[in-house]
This record gives sequence, C-alpha cells and structure tokens, in this order.
Amino acid sequence: MDTSARRYLAWFCTCVLIALTAVSALNYRLDPYLLHQWDSPLLQRLRPTYEKLSVWGKTYAVARYRPAVVYIGNSRTEIGLPTAVRPLFGGLTVFNSAVSGASIGDAMLLAEHAARVSHVDTLVWGIDAPSFSMELGSAGVEPGLTDGGPAFFARRALLNVKRGLTVDMTHDSWRILNGSYDGVCLSSLALHGQRDQSCISKPSYGWVGTARAMQPRLQEFGDGLGPTASALQAFAGSIARLCRGGTRLRLYINPTHALSMDALYWRGKWPAMEQWQASLAQLAQHQREQGCDVRLFDFSGFNSITSETIPQVSGQREMQYYWEASHYRDNVGHMILARLFGGEPVPPDDFGIELTPASLAFHHAAMQAARERYHQAHVEETAFVRAALAAPRIKD
Repeated sequence: MDTSARRYLAWFCTCVLIALTAVSALNYRLDPYLLHQWDSPLLQRLRPTYEKLSVWGKTYAVARYRPAVVYIGNSRTEIGLPTAVRPLFGGLTVFNSAVSGASIGDAMLLAEHAARVSHVDTLVWGIDAPSFSMELGSAGVEPGLTDGGPAFFARRALLNVKRGLTVDMTHDSWRILNGSYDGVCLSSLALHGQRDQSCISKPSYGWVGTARAMQPRLQEFGDGLGPTASALQAFAGSIARLCRGGTRLRLYINPTHALSMDALYWRGKWPAMEQWQASLAQLAQHQREQGCDVRLFDFSGFNSITSETIPQVSGQREMQYYWEASHYRDNVGHMILARLFGGEPVPPDDFGIELTPASLAFHHAAMQAARERYHQAHVEETAFVRAALAAPRIKD
C-alpha cells in the first residue's frame, strides 16, 4: 500500500472514530432511556408512553439508591404495587424493581441483583402461573446488567457507551433535540420504579387500560408457558440464596381478574396451577423451618376484588380495581401491602389467603366452589372468556 493510500485510510479511520465517539457521547449525555440516572433532573423529563429499556434504568437505579424494600415481578407488580408507602416499612426506602414482560427467570436475576448491590431488608415478589417459566420474557435482561462484583459501575459505563452507538438511541436523542420526543409520561424511575398511573389509560399505552384489552390479555394469560418444573427448581434455589442473605421474603400470587383464572380452567391448566401452589407452599414451609422469614399469599381466584364486573357487561368505561383482566390498579396494590404487612386499607377477608401445606386442601376446595358460584352468577362473563379463548390470537 502506497503512502497516500495509508494516509487516506488513517484519516478515514480517524474520522469514523471521531464520529462514533461524538454519537456515543451525545447519547450518553442526553440519555433518552435513562440508562444511568438516579436522583437526576433527567428523571423528571416527560417521555413516550412506551418505556424502552426500563430494565437498564432499574438495575442501575437499584445499585445507586440501594433500597431496603424491593418489589420484584412482572408488569402486574410494576403497575399495581405502590412505592409511596415508606411509613408502612418504618421509613425504609422502597423501590419497585419489577419489569414488564419478565418471566420468573428474569425476575430471579433482578431479585438477586438487588440483594448483591443493596442490603435488602424485605423483598416483595409478585408471581403467577403463566409467567412461571425459565423462558426469557420480553423484559430485556441482557448479559452484564445484573452481574455482581465491585466493578459494577465501571462495567455499566462501558455497556452504556456501547448502547450509545445504536441507531434507535441516536434517533431518540435527535428527537429530544428537535422537540419531537412526544413526552407525556413520567419515567417509572421518577416514581421509584412504579409506572405512571396517569398514562396507563392512554390509547398509545397498548393493550392496557381499555375494554378492548380484555380479550388479548385473557388469551395471553391462558397461553402462558408456565408453570414449569425447571422454573420451580430454579426458584427454590433463588429463594434459598436470598434467605441465606437474611432477606425477609413476602411472595404473593397476583390478583389478576377472575376471568384470567377462569382462562386457566378452560385451558385445562387448573390441576397444574393447584400443584404449583402446593409446591410453592412446601418450598416456603421448608425455608421457614431453616429459619427464613418467608410467607406466601394467594390473592388470585374468585373473590370480592377479582370478581369485579367487566366493561363488556357493566357498560362502564373503566373498572374500579382493574385496568383489564391482567393488570390491577394500585388501590388493589395498597390492599395487597396491607394484607402482607398490616395497615390501611383493610382488605376484605377473602382477599389474600396465606398458603401453607396445612391450609392448602381447604383453600383449593374453596377456590373450586367459588369458581362454580362465579360461573352461575356471571353467565355473560363466563361466555365472554370462553369466546375470547376460542378466537384467533390478538397480538400486541
């Protein structure tokens, strides 16, 4: 290669390097997805309803904030479990580290990440049968985001710089600069990890917050891969590690609408769900015998909260307790926390039953009887769920 060609190649490589460095620096500085922010003015910047890469922001925020009380789970916990409840925990810091689309495998990574980067006094973990699978969900828990060790922030800085070279991040940085970012919602980070409730009912949020969301959410719930034996085994190992670290654990089965549990029944998954609950109760009992402070509660089924009449029958635009069949509102979340830890508002007696090996047979018999009563008293809803499950699958 002659001198002029080498000079040209050197200048070309230098220009490319400068351009890439400038793009990455711009994206790092504007940080449209809040990948490395905590207690920063950027958290107050309004953003689109769809929150990209929230797991990046949450794993970083947990490491910076080091909360004493952490919520873990999928979008049901992320949307429904409130964080402005510090008095309930004696003034301890609270953070909602649940992420939309998380399988139980994703949730385990996030739970153990929180325990590594903070001294977690209490971990509140929302679970449900369909997402109880080791198949990775859509949460985007990428390698490196939950790695431990003293060099966490250095590794995250390198990951964030690398992420800053992507086209989508550059596009959204440009949208911020030209004022077309469509900011309408607060980031979940501005609310200590809980989703902005004022945005959930907006049409652009997706299949949440409208009557049309009932069918796709029922289909999604009924077709979930879980519960699986491999997930239960991995979950038991994760709970054991958290217990050895001294974390107090409160596990709760999400109070999805009664129709979602009915979807499991009509899909033939009811026996698997009952066996899953039995295994969880035995797991919790075993850890208690080892000295761990762990309790398991079931808020699902056919109770006075979950059996709320759906919009297709009531004619009302919105429900009191639910956004749709899958996601509950945070007024229900307050009742969950009150059942788990005491305080107000006092939940109905049938909402939140503690599961132990001794109580399980009675609980399952009561659930089956409540299901049959529901079918008799809610004929239209029963017909609706059966029709929804038979219809072609609607994709988000």
